[in-house]
Order: sequence, then structure tokens, then C-alpha cells
Amino acid sequence: MKVTVVITSAPYGRERAYSALRFALTSLLEGLEVNIFLIEDGVYVAKKGQDPSEVPNYLDLLKNAIELGAKVKACGPCCKARGLKEEDLIEGVELATMHDLVSFVKESDKVISF
Repeated sequence: MKVTVVITSAPYGRERAYSALRFALTSLLEGLEVNIFLIEDGVYVAKKGQDPSEVPNYLDLLKNAIELGAKVKACGPCCKARGLKEEDLIEGVELATMHDLVSFVKESDKVISF
């Protein structure tokens, strides 16, 4: 089974992105294939250099998901609107378009949005 996780929420200050990453990691550990699409403020989840001291590091969770086989794409127009370039994102995250999100949805058995 393949699942697509859409993350719309910025990291830190809210728990939606944290819950989405925990869901993605648990899905991978249970043997599911996982696509993650970062859109709107969710693109900040993939920004290099995060170093929060008081909460879980979302970037580490995303890196773990990539290491476990998740395919991760970030909305290019959303990144551009927020001043993020591809080099600002961690390795393993590809800039994408709505066409890529549609492809993720079409190839997935389930889609969940946070």
C-alpha cells in the first residue's frame, strides 16, 4: 500500500507537522510506501539549519523518513513565495508543482493531509 502525506502546516508552534511526520515514519516502519508533499507553510519543514532547543527537531524526523524510503517533494511556488530556494532545502527534497501532487495522489491508495 502507498500513502501520500500532505503537510500544509509550518513546523514549531503547532503540532500538525509533527503529527504528519510521526504518521509518515510509523507508516514506513509498518512497511507502507510513503510520499510526502510539502505545501504552503509546510515547505519550512524541509529548511536546512533548524536547531530548536525545546521541541523535537522536525528536520531530523524528515531526514529519518527520507532514509527509510519516503519520497519528498516541496511545492516550488510555495517555496519561492517564502524566499526559499532548492539549496535551502535538505538533500532528498525535490522542488515540485501541482502536477507532482496530482501524480502522488493518483499513485496512492490513501491520502492524508495535516
